[in-house]
Amino acid sequence: MLSRKNKLLVMKIISLFSVVRGYNIPVILLAQYLSAIFILSPEDVRALDVILDINLFILVLVSSFCIASGYIINNFYDAQKDLINRPNKSMLDRLVSQKTKLYVYFGLNFLSVFLAYFVSWRVSLFYSVYIFLIWFYSHKLKKYPIIGNLTASVLAVFPFFGILLYYFKGQYLEYDWQKIGIIFGHASFLFLLILIREMIKDLENMKGDFVTDYKTVPVVYGEKISKIAITVLTILTVIPIYLLVDIYEVGYMVIYFYVCMILMIFLLIKLWKSNSREEFLKLHNLLKFIIVAGVFCIVLIDPTVLWHGKKVLLALNGH
Repeated sequence: MLSRKNKLLVMKIISLFSVVRGYNIPVILLAQYLSAIFILSPEDVRALDVILDINLFILVLVSSFCIASGYIINNFYDAQKDLINRPNKSMLDRLVSQKTKLYVYFGLNFLSVFLAYFVSWRVSLFYSVYIFLIWFYSHKLKKYPIIGNLTASVLAVFPFFGILLYYFKGQYLEYDWQKIGIIFGHASFLFLLILIREMIKDLENMKGDFVTDYKTVPVVYGEKISKIAITVLTILTVIPIYLLVDIYEVGYMVIYFYVCMILMIFLLIKLWKSNSREEFLKLHNLLKFIIVAGVFCIVLIDPTVLWHGKKVLLALNGH
């Protein structure tokens, strides 16, 4: 049996895990590695070589630390709002003091910048800017309509720019317009999904945002305008899906995009019927499922990598 002191320690660890959204970090880490293996790395590079690339490992680790620290500072500034919108989670998060959260926040940021310097000073500067932008968003920008949503969506895909720049620096992607098109298509689709999710989160958290004076789209312009904006963004997802399915080669991942189109139609139908926080939460979770499923479905671009170790699909198609 655990003593009372040990039980309290376990609860604080669970609380800190909740604050940094520890369940999200492995998914983000996996997404970066799968993107590197199946999209960004050259066709003649083995998957194992990508996994064992120490510089890539540092980049992925640093971005994970930055994201975790971002969740902490976001939790710090949203403490009052979360008491209204997520009372149960908020009570769990409060088991760790604000002082301890800030210590962990600054520790993770320092470690991120320090480790990034082992790759290059430019990488260290890149993640320093990322850390600042996360803080600025949490402190100021998230309280404003549209700007806050756009910034949150950009920051969510920001770590992938770090991986992209790493491969561009090595001139792996020079003049490879096929690969650049695939990257642009995936990035655009992910950006739109995250932006839609942010807009739905605003509908979900409207009560807390109103009380704490957060100027989100539904608070300032109303629920109907917010739903119209989400509808337009959902229709726009057809553009990157078209590029990836009909123009560029993404292998068996076309199955994922066809299923996404069906789910997005279902989401729109449910959106216009939803009026309560619980209903918006279900839509939010549906979008999270689509995003996470997309991470695992990256493997479908060229499943032969799993047993051959190299990408052969693009070569077979003459690219």
